[in-house]
Amino acid sequence: MFRAILLFAMLAALMPAARALDGIASDWRMIGQGEMRWFGFQLYDARLWAPPAGWSVDGAYALELRYARDIPAQRLVQASIEEMSRLGAEAAQLPRWRAALEQVFPDVRPGDVIVGLHRPGTGAEFYHQGRLTGRIDDPEFARAFFAIWLDPRTREPALRARLLGQG
Repeated sequence: MFRAILLFAMLAALMPAARALDGIASDWRMIGQGEMRWFGFQLYDARLWAPPAGWSVDGAYALELRYARDIPAQRLVQASIEEMSRLGAEAAQLPRWRAALEQVFPDVRPGDVIVGLHRPGTGAEFYHQGRLTGRIDDPEFARAFFAIWLDPRTREPALRARLLGQG
């Protein structure tokens, strides 16, 4: 009985990511996962998904974030823009990217899941609770956005290592 409950809980935790990837990547596998903390407070759990061939920075992949706290959309947007800027994004692009992120990011509550899907050569799609919130058709945006977690210069190298299955 305990195993059945545990299996159900694990499947329920994966549902939002599965819904976002359904029909696109139903055979993808989780590469790694980790927790993001800020001053000791848990912000979210992260999972990186990739096709059977494996993860590649230039390939298709999905980053799933399951939030542990209330965070307003504007704060998510601001933090994303600050990190993309810190990692070298061109200042001239940031206002356009900010406006695009404001269209796709909702306010989040504990348990909410946002999945960002990297579409090589196209851009990114974003899902909240399994529903598409928008697309940003700009490959340079997608590279800069996912670099927040996956670039070697990320602020959270331990999280990056766990996401990539290295830690």
